[in-house]
Amino acid sequence: MAEPRFLTGLVLAAGGSRRLGRPKQLLPYRDSTLLGHVLDTARACAFDQLVVPIGGHADDVRAAVDLAGTDVVVNERYGEGCSSSIAAALGAVDARCTVLALLLGDQPGVRTETVRALLAGRGDAPLAVCRYDDGRGHPLAFARETFADLAALHGDKGVWRLLDRRAGDVVEVAVPGPIPRDVDTAADYEAVVAQAGG
Repeated sequence: MAEPRFLTGLVLAAGGSRRLGRPKQLLPYRDSTLLGHVLDTARACAFDQLVVPIGGHADDVRAAVDLAGTDVVVNERYGEGCSSSIAAALGAVDARCTVLALLLGDQPGVRTETVRALLAGRGDAPLAVCRYDDGRGHPLAFARETFADLAALHGDKGVWRLLDRRAGDVVEVAVPGPIPRDVDTAADYEAVVAQAGG
């Protein structure tokens, strides 16, 4: 008998916002904040668990963002890149988790439908990635069998190197439209706000 599927969502939100110069997690977006909007998207995905690593500006994030219903992990090594947040978060992932869906806390253009399409299109593949009109992008999905690989990653591009290394295990799920922009600079922020209609 197949093991019941237990889905964990992981929203990376530990960045120090060096290039932006202020906490991007707290930037106003629609009727919330950048991170708040992404968390609302993740909550709408009906994950069995939602893990949120924070680090840079952790106290400000706790004070300003609704983290209800999430398992918050503080990544003290957030300056070492996204991989350090993934490693920190894995310690909080429920032992029943069979699939981990990875979202970026600074990518508000990802929609619930995209996450659902990724998970549905993954099948039983160990790794799955969205294939947008202009290339691969987040969100990504990882089966439990890849967690040891995830824990061993380093730097900001670690997950992409893992996908390259295990190319034969990767399923690409077609998603219409361009890769949603993530926010690293003031220009990025202005662009995502403009796309959202102000």
